[in-house]
Amino acid sequence: MDGDLLPRVEAFLIRVGISATRFGRIVVHDPRFVFDLRAGRRPRRLVHARVAAYLVEHGA
Repeated sequence: MDGDLLPRVEAFLIRVGISATRFGRIVVHDPRFVFDLRAGRRPRRLVHARVAAYLVEHGA
């Protein structure tokens, strides 16, 4: 389920040119979200769905 999330987020950050902190704040109200993903965090289904929906909505 979440194995594809981090690469999609990383690609989005590069494409849009925003920081990992800003992305986390905007999408899940957690500025450490991307850093935690990079460290192995596995988000719950609801958070995963929210992030995936945001990426789709914004063309990722």
